[in-house]
Amino acid sequence: ALGGQGAPLVPIGDALLFSDYDYCLNLGGFANISFDQNNKRIAFDICPVNIVLNHYVSSMGMAYDSEGQIAAKGRVCKPLLKKLNELKFYTLEPPKSLGLEWVQSEILPLIQTYELEVPSVLRTLVEHCAIQLSNILNQNHLRKGLITGGGVFNSFLMQRFSELTKCDLHPANPTIIEFKEALIFGFLGILKLRNEPNCLQSVTGAKHDHSSGAIYFPEIKQ
Repeated sequence: ALGGQGAPLVPIGDALLFSDYDYCLNLGGFANISFDQNNKRIAFDICPVNIVLNHYVSSMGMAYDSEGQIAAKGRVCKPLLKKLNELKFYTLEPPKSLGLEWVQSEILPLIQTYELEVPSVLRTLVEHCAIQLSNILNQNHLRKGLITGGGVFNSFLMQRFSELTKCDLHPANPTIIEFKEALIFGFLGILKLRNEPNCLQSVTGAKHDHSSGAIYFPEIKQ
Protein backbone atom coordinates (compact mmCIF):
# COMPACT_ATOMS: atom_id res chain seq x y z
CA ALA A 1 0.00 0.00 0.00
CA LEU A 2 2.94 2.33 0.62
CA GLY A 3 4.92 1.20 -2.42
CA GLY A 4 7.43 -1.10 -0.71
CA GLN A 5 8.38 -4.75 -0.75
CA GLY A 6 6.16 -7.11 1.23
CA ALA A 7 9.07 -8.65 3.13
CA PRO A 8 11.05 -9.02 5.28
CA LEU A 9 9.08 -8.00 8.37
CA VAL A 10 11.37 -9.05 11.22
CA PRO A 11 14.22 -6.45 10.98
CA ILE A 12 12.63 -4.06 13.49
CA GLY A 13 12.69 -6.94 15.97
CA ASP A 14 16.26 -7.79 15.02
CA ALA A 15 17.29 -4.19 15.68
CA LEU A 16 15.47 -3.75 18.99
CA LEU A 17 15.68 -7.22 20.53
CA PHE A 18 19.03 -8.51 19.25
CA SER A 19 21.14 -5.35 19.04
CA ASP A 20 24.20 -7.09 20.51
CA TYR A 21 24.84 -8.66 17.10
CA ASP A 22 26.35 -7.10 13.97
CA TYR A 23 23.74 -8.89 11.88
CA CYS A 24 20.83 -11.30 12.08
CA LEU A 25 20.76 -14.05 9.46
CA ASN A 26 17.90 -16.48 8.96
CA LEU A 27 18.40 -19.66 6.93
CA GLY A 28 14.85 -20.73 6.17
CA GLY A 29 13.17 -21.38 2.85
CA PHE A 30 15.16 -18.36 1.77
CA ALA A 31 18.14 -16.77 3.47
CA ASN A 32 17.53 -13.23 4.66
CA ILE A 33 19.70 -10.84 6.61
CA SER A 34 19.36 -7.54 8.47
CA PHE A 35 22.05 -5.20 9.76
CA ASP A 36 22.76 -1.52 10.37
CA GLN A 37 24.29 0.48 7.54
CA ASN A 38 24.83 4.24 7.66
CA ASN A 39 22.63 4.49 10.75
CA LYS A 40 19.77 2.69 9.05
CA ARG A 41 18.50 -0.87 9.35
CA ILE A 42 18.55 -2.61 6.00
CA ALA A 43 17.39 -6.12 5.22
CA PHE A 44 16.87 -8.29 2.18
CA ASP A 45 16.63 -11.84 0.91
CA ILE A 46 19.96 -13.30 -0.13
CA CYS A 47 19.23 -16.60 -1.88
CA PRO A 48 17.00 -19.68 -1.75
CA VAL A 49 17.99 -22.34 0.76
CA ASN A 50 15.60 -24.97 2.12
CA ILE A 51 12.85 -24.25 -0.40
CA VAL A 52 15.04 -25.76 -3.13
CA LEU A 53 17.04 -28.29 -1.11
CA ASN A 54 13.87 -29.83 0.33
CA HIS A 55 12.22 -29.87 -3.08
CA TYR A 56 14.91 -32.15 -4.50
CA VAL A 57 15.41 -34.39 -1.50
CA SER A 58 11.64 -35.02 -1.41
CA SER A 59 12.07 -37.13 -4.54
CA MET A 60 14.01 -39.55 -2.34
CA GLY A 61 11.11 -39.79 0.10
CA MET A 62 12.67 -37.46 2.69
CA ALA A 63 11.46 -34.20 4.15
CA TYR A 64 14.99 -32.76 4.33
CA ASP A 65 18.66 -33.71 3.97
CA SER A 66 19.64 -34.38 7.59
CA GLU A 67 22.87 -32.50 8.39
CA GLY A 68 23.53 -32.22 4.63
CA GLN A 69 24.74 -35.81 4.47
CA ILE A 70 23.36 -36.46 0.99
CA ALA A 71 24.72 -33.19 -0.40
CA ALA A 72 28.16 -34.02 1.00
CA LYS A 73 28.26 -37.15 -1.17
CA GLY A 74 27.55 -35.27 -4.42
CA ARG A 75 29.80 -33.34 -6.78
CA VAL A 76 29.62 -29.67 -7.69
CA CYS A 77 28.42 -29.12 -11.26
CA LYS A 78 30.57 -26.11 -12.13
CA PRO A 79 28.58 -24.98 -15.21
CA LEU A 80 25.34 -25.02 -13.19
CA LEU A 81 27.02 -23.26 -10.27
CA LYS A 82 28.24 -20.53 -12.61
CA LYS A 83 24.74 -20.04 -14.06
CA LEU A 84 23.17 -19.88 -10.60
CA ASN A 85 25.66 -17.28 -9.41
CA GLU A 86 25.00 -15.18 -12.52
CA LEU A 87 21.25 -14.82 -11.91
CA LYS A 88 20.12 -11.20 -12.21
CA PHE A 89 18.70 -11.05 -8.67
CA TYR A 90 22.21 -11.11 -7.20
CA THR A 91 23.14 -7.89 -9.00
CA LEU A 92 20.17 -5.93 -7.64
CA GLU A 93 20.49 -3.48 -4.77
CA PRO A 94 18.14 -3.77 -1.76
CA PRO A 95 15.32 -3.58 -1.00
CA LYS A 96 14.73 -6.90 -2.70
CA SER A 97 12.91 -10.10 -1.84
CA LEU A 98 12.37 -13.58 -3.24
CA GLY A 99 9.39 -15.91 -3.47
CA LEU A 100 8.27 -19.31 -4.69
CA GLU A 101 7.37 -17.89 -8.11
CA TRP A 102 11.00 -16.82 -8.64
CA VAL A 103 12.23 -20.29 -7.73
CA GLN A 104 9.76 -21.87 -10.16
CA SER A 105 10.67 -19.55 -13.03
CA GLU A 106 14.43 -19.13 -12.51
CA ILE A 107 15.95 -21.90 -10.39
CA LEU A 108 14.10 -25.12 -11.19
CA PRO A 109 14.17 -24.77 -15.01
CA LEU A 110 17.88 -23.98 -14.87
CA ILE A 111 18.67 -27.07 -12.81
CA GLN A 112 16.53 -29.23 -15.08
CA THR A 113 18.73 -28.40 -18.07
CA TYR A 114 21.46 -30.49 -16.42
CA GLU A 115 20.87 -34.22 -16.00
CA LEU A 116 22.21 -34.57 -12.48
CA GLU A 117 21.64 -37.08 -9.71
CA VAL A 118 20.01 -35.62 -6.60
CA PRO A 119 23.20 -35.66 -4.48
CA SER A 120 25.01 -33.53 -7.07
CA VAL A 121 22.05 -31.14 -7.34
CA LEU A 122 22.12 -30.73 -3.57
CA ARG A 123 25.91 -30.37 -3.48
CA THR A 124 25.81 -27.64 -6.15
CA LEU A 125 22.98 -25.82 -4.38
CA VAL A 126 24.84 -25.92 -1.06
CA GLU A 127 27.91 -24.43 -2.73
CA HIS A 128 25.76 -21.75 -4.36
CA CYS A 129 24.17 -20.84 -1.03
CA ALA A 130 27.52 -20.76 0.77
CA ILE A 131 28.97 -18.46 -1.89
CA GLN A 132 26.06 -16.02 -1.84
CA LEU A 133 25.92 -15.94 1.97
CA SER A 134 29.66 -15.42 2.36
CA ASN A 135 29.65 -12.69 -0.31
CA ILE A 136 27.22 -10.63 1.77
CA LEU A 137 29.12 -11.08 5.02
CA ASN A 138 32.51 -10.40 3.46
CA GLN A 139 31.40 -7.37 1.41
CA ASN A 140 29.81 -5.72 4.44
CA HIS A 141 32.54 -6.72 6.93
CA LEU A 142 30.05 -8.49 9.17
CA ARG A 143 31.50 -10.70 11.89
CA LYS A 144 29.33 -11.29 14.98
CA GLY A 145 25.99 -12.65 13.91
CA LEU A 146 22.84 -14.29 15.23
CA ILE A 147 22.14 -17.18 12.85
CA THR A 148 18.76 -18.90 13.00
CA GLY A 149 16.42 -21.00 10.87
CA GLY A 150 16.29 -24.66 9.94
CA GLY A 151 19.30 -24.28 7.67
CA VAL A 152 21.64 -24.05 10.66
CA PHE A 153 21.00 -27.77 11.27
CA ASN A 154 22.52 -28.49 7.85
CA SER A 155 26.05 -29.11 9.13
CA PHE A 156 27.53 -29.41 5.65
CA LEU A 157 26.07 -26.07 4.54
CA MET A 158 27.32 -24.39 7.69
CA GLN A 159 30.77 -25.92 7.16
CA ARG A 160 31.06 -24.58 3.61
CA PHE A 161 29.64 -21.21 4.68
CA SER A 162 32.19 -20.95 7.49
CA GLU A 163 35.08 -21.90 5.21
CA LEU A 164 34.19 -19.21 2.68
CA THR A 165 33.66 -16.45 5.23
CA LYS A 166 36.93 -17.29 7.00
CA CYS A 167 35.31 -16.66 10.38
CA ASP A 168 33.61 -18.74 13.05
CA LEU A 169 29.86 -18.97 12.66
CA HIS A 170 27.90 -19.75 15.78
CA PRO A 171 24.22 -20.66 15.37
CA ALA A 172 21.85 -19.37 18.02
CA ASN A 173 20.75 -21.71 20.80
CA PRO A 174 17.94 -24.13 19.82
CA THR A 175 15.26 -22.16 21.70
CA ILE A 176 15.98 -18.97 19.74
CA ILE A 177 16.18 -20.95 16.49
CA GLU A 178 12.75 -22.46 17.12
CA PHE A 179 10.95 -19.36 18.41
CA LYS A 180 12.71 -16.23 17.09
CA GLU A 181 10.19 -15.53 14.33
CA ALA A 182 7.17 -16.14 16.57
CA LEU A 183 8.75 -13.93 19.25
CA ILE A 184 9.29 -11.07 16.81
CA PHE A 185 5.81 -11.30 15.32
CA GLY A 186 4.38 -11.03 18.83
CA PHE A 187 6.63 -8.00 19.32
CA LEU A 188 5.31 -6.47 16.07
CA GLY A 189 1.83 -6.78 17.53
CA ILE A 190 2.91 -4.94 20.68
CA LEU A 191 4.38 -2.11 18.59
CA LYS A 192 1.12 -1.91 16.65
CA LEU A 193 -0.91 -1.70 19.87
CA ARG A 194 1.35 1.18 20.95
CA ASN A 195 1.07 2.77 17.49
CA GLU A 196 4.85 2.67 17.09
CA PRO A 197 6.60 1.86 13.78
CA ASN A 198 6.93 -1.88 13.18
CA CYS A 199 7.87 -1.69 9.50
CA LEU A 200 10.89 0.26 8.31
CA GLN A 201 11.19 2.33 5.13
CA SER A 202 14.89 1.47 4.92
CA VAL A 203 14.00 -2.23 4.76
CA THR A 204 11.01 -2.33 2.41
CA GLY A 205 11.48 0.82 0.32
CA ALA A 206 8.05 2.10 1.39
CA LYS A 207 7.25 5.83 1.47
CA HIS A 208 7.89 6.04 5.21
CA ASP A 209 8.15 4.02 8.42
CA HIS A 210 4.74 2.90 9.58
CA SER A 211 2.82 0.81 12.08
CA SER A 212 1.61 -2.04 9.92
CA GLY A 213 -1.33 -4.36 10.45
CA ALA A 214 -4.85 -4.01 11.78
CA ILE A 215 -6.34 -4.59 15.22
CA TYR A 216 -9.62 -6.46 15.55
CA PHE A 217 -11.41 -6.71 18.88
CA PRO A 218 -13.75 -9.64 19.51
CA GLU A 219 -17.42 -8.81 19.62
CA ILE A 220 -18.63 -9.20 23.20
CA LYS A 221 -22.19 -10.39 23.48
CA GLN A 222 -24.19 -9.16 26.43
